[in-house]
Amino acid sequence: MELAFVLVKSKMGHEMDVLNEILKIDGVKEVTGTYGQYDIFVKVQVPTKAQIEKIITKDIRKVHNVVSTTTLPVIPGQGDNRSSKK
Repeated sequence: MELAFVLVKSKMGHEMDVLNEILKIDGVKEVTGTYGQYDIFVKVQVPTKAQIEKIITKDIRKVHNVVSTTTLPVIPGQGDNRSSKK
């Protein structure tokens, strides 16, 4: 499985609208509102990198009132390993 995090800026006052629309996108596993430079934190997890690219370019960026996105692709093997430390 491929994993990426997407930081989303939305138009002021439309954060919840954008958040709720992003939640409807297949492959989006988590959406959280944030303070600071970005308004919304999105976790995307799908089988292929091509699907991540599609979700970001064709789905998230096209949501009404999205201003910009920054994508953080996860480096394979450098994810959460807490369960393997037991």
